[in-house]
Amino acid sequence: MHMSMPPNPTRFLLSLAALAAAAFASSGCGTTKVDEERGRTLFIQNCGACHTLAQAATTGQVGPNLDDAFAASRAAGEGASTFEGIVKTQVENPRPSNANPAASMPADIVAGGDLDDVAAYVARYAGVPGAAPPKAEGGAGAQVFTNNGCGGCHVLAAADAGGVTGPSLDEVLPGQSAKMIEEAIVDPNAMIAKGYPANVMPTNFGSSLSPTEIEQLVEYLIESTSKSGSK
Repeated sequence: MHMSMPPNPTRFLLSLAALAAAAFASSGCGTTKVDEERGRTLFIQNCGACHTLAQAATTGQVGPNLDDAFAASRAAGEGASTFEGIVKTQVENPRPSNANPAASMPADIVAGGDLDDVAAYVARYAGVPGAAPPKAEGGAGAQVFTNNGCGGCHVLAAADAGGVTGPSLDEVLPGQSAKMIEEAIVDPNAMIAKGYPANVMPTNFGSSLSPTEIEQLVEYLIESTSKSGSK
């Protein structure tokens, strides 16, 4: 997901009023129940490869850094409803921020209730000082799993994760060695799970995670999935 807001914060602020007006016009007067936790998962799945957002632990650099883009407006007192409208407007009608159409976000990358959840999630956390991923139960490895959005793509019962972009870790990891799991993390295209395409999982975990974090994550996955595999 590439929310094609200008990466220049000044330019973003200049266009805020127009976007807010469009958002208000399309928002309607009804109320919709949203699920921000689900919005986080959807954001990681659809948007994290392109956008940085601290609370989602995503570091994509194809599109604007959403914390930077919203920080000044949030500090100036703009509210969540304005941010939700901006996100929806950008998703429904992306505005290219450069001359490369390949780097522009496709329209309606999420829609309907999914868009409501993503917009509410981004509106709550983008640009919030000190925003960080939720604290995970299960130790250091569980926190690495959470911080890096693994649950947005994979099922893992121990983490209460239900992503479907990638294979269920409860099904594919039991019986694998630590070396095999580490390779799947740092070089995901080396051995692709049956039924899933290549180049879906980020290939930069080998550099974005420290050796200690990788070790902690592998240990956590082995411990978590060995329990499911023994049932």
